[in-house]
Amino acid sequence: MRDGRRILSVVPARGGSKGVKLKNLHPLAGRPLITLTGELIAGLGWFDRAVVSTDHDEIATVAEGCGLSAPFRRPEALSGDRIGDIDVLTHALSATEEIDGTRYDVVVMLQPTSPLRTAAQVTETVDKLIAEDLDAVWTVSPTDLKYHPQKQLILDEGQLGYWDADGAAIIARQQLAPIYHRNGAAYALSRDCLLVQKSLMGQRSGAVIIDEPMVSIDTPQDFERVEAELARRAGAS
Repeated sequence: MRDGRRILSVVPARGGSKGVKLKNLHPLAGRPLITLTGELIAGLGWFDRAVVSTDHDEIATVAEGCGLSAPFRRPEALSGDRIGDIDVLTHALSATEEIDGTRYDVVVMLQPTSPLRTAAQVTETVDKLIAEDLDAVWTVSPTDLKYHPQKQLILDEGQLGYWDADGAAIIARQQLAPIYHRNGAAYALSRDCLLVQKSLMGQRSGAVIIDEPMVSIDTPQDFERVEAELARRAGAS
């Protein structure tokens, strides 16, 4: 519990993955990927409940071994690679509340594929949601202005053009407003945002900006990048 709010953490970890087979069990720093998320949650200590949403028994077993609960299995209809986070989180919240016989005020999604997150970043995300009475708070990373939408190009039947018509007027970086992209480290949502608004962002949303390198794992090369970053951080500490 935090500031009187009952908080549920949901760790989505389906068995199917295309880039890396059984990605959530793939070793990272000598442990299954999902273990790093479980250990981080256990270290925080203020989650009222932390569950894994999975359709895979081995993932459930490993998750339970690192402190997560696996009180249900995700139905097949929610296990494809085109299923959105809202459906997965709604199912996890409803299933957990039915099992626990209680109501949770805040849902925090912590994807195993973002293992570079820190406990402080997760705490800041939840505290911002509560303190500012927001519908949702996402962690984001600054996007290099070289990749700003107003500098992007498209090909329409072979004709080169700007993705944004205003891009032709951009001369200097100073003309570009800062932009950000989601990094997957943490998402905190109010109960109303998820169940009533049926949104991952809601009408009133905020962000926690992370300047440190972040990697959302999808390929074998991403595992290598994370291993290198973890080694760099260990050497700097």
